[in-house]
Amino acid sequence: MDMAKRTRAHVARLDLNQRQSVALDGQAHTARALWNLLHEFMTFRQGRFASLKDCDAAIRAARHEIDWMGQLPAQAAQAVLKTYRQAWANFFNPDHPAERPTFKGRFRSRMAVDVPQARDLQISRVNRRWGAVNVPKVGRVRFRWTKALPGVTKGGPAGRITGARLVKEAHGWNIVFRTELVLAAPAPHRGPKVGLDRGIAVPLALSTGEHLGHGPWLTDGEQTRLLRLERKSARQRATRKKGDPASNRERRTYDQIARLRATAKRRAVDWQHQTTTDLATRFSAVVVEDLKIGNMMASASGTVEEPGTNVAQKRGLHRSIAGEAWGRTVEFLTYKSADRGGLVAKVRPHGTSQECHRCHTTTTGSRESQFRFACKNKACGWVGNADTNAARNQLHRYNSAAGRAVTGRGDSGVPGSAKRQASRSTVSPAPAPRAAA
Repeated sequence: MDMAKRTRAHVARLDLNQRQSVALDGQAHTARALWNLLHEFMTFRQGRFASLKDCDAAIRAARHEIDWMGQLPAQAAQAVLKTYRQAWANFFNPDHPAERPTFKGRFRSRMAVDVPQARDLQISRVNRRWGAVNVPKVGRVRFRWTKALPGVTKGGPAGRITGARLVKEAHGWNIVFRTELVLAAPAPHRGPKVGLDRGIAVPLALSTGEHLGHGPWLTDGEQTRLLRLERKSARQRATRKKGDPASNRERRTYDQIARLRATAKRRAVDWQHQTTTDLATRFSAVVVEDLKIGNMMASASGTVEEPGTNVAQKRGLHRSIAGEAWGRTVEFLTYKSADRGGLVAKVRPHGTSQECHRCHTTTTGSRESQFRFACKNKACGWVGNADTNAARNQLHRYNSAAGRAVTGRGDSGVPGSAKRQASRSTVSPAPAPRAAA
């Protein structure tokens, strides 16, 4: 039986006391300062970028000369160097969307500390709800145990933990375990294919006629509190003199806003995980539109010479698109479908909401409203839900164009000449997901 390795991340909440939290904050600020020192060392040299050997020597010298640099473990410092050089490699890669590395601000950067070697963690299970892990220069820390970890849990999944990363979110510190699972290569999925239309009023519409929706991510009380805090932060910004730093009270208001928004995001991600797992289990191929979401959310303000129109409405639309996180839904579907022997395919989005899926004609006025589609072709006359019609068009384009070129393997790639043929037609395979941190 063929075996395959899958790299996955498992996030768990840390239970820190005040001393441990202060220690981790100090390590994270030191890691950020080290990044900035490396950036200055790399970019202000004459003639060429510093080599890896030069950077390593500079880090060693800094750890001897600067006392507070010692609070960051040596392995974590080397991880900062590795991450920084990888950022430059991503920037110079024409196929990667990464931007040029820059300095990291104290209040705008994400606080994180890397533990690159798994042997330093010494993971154990305390009871049904909690586990314990060693954090260098912090001590033994408890974390929330929610699933079996490879190489730790008896009878758990085969594989190992290769390292971890400590990340501070609005609700506190989390630990992200990097896991390498050894799984049997999945057999081709034998289920049906489905078209998936992403929207706002109806978050997910299937070609089968199903509509997958959700309620608001925040309760009425939480929404009211968020609005009150946002108005409070606006008043605090207005009374602060230009150029002065934010006061402690203003920063505390920002932290409260961030916690509420983080709560909404966690609920959204939980819904997306449950929904995409169900779709990947039921269907062998999920067909979505190849949307350029970044272009769709471009600024509507325009320029001084050519100001935009309906700017407020477009900003509201952009917020709604961002709230649904269409790209994250496809990312989850891609790796979950691959694990189950299925695939995710993308088709050109042009005209899917205007074309009738039954007669495949586009007539003016067929899209009568946001929800209703009524074909104006007298020979057809199909009437139904507009989102379901768009999902069926996506599935039709996949079946009629490059669907024959896609194999039934457990990935979303189209090899060789078939891939070139598919890229010239209407279907292109979804990109493979990035390895989680």
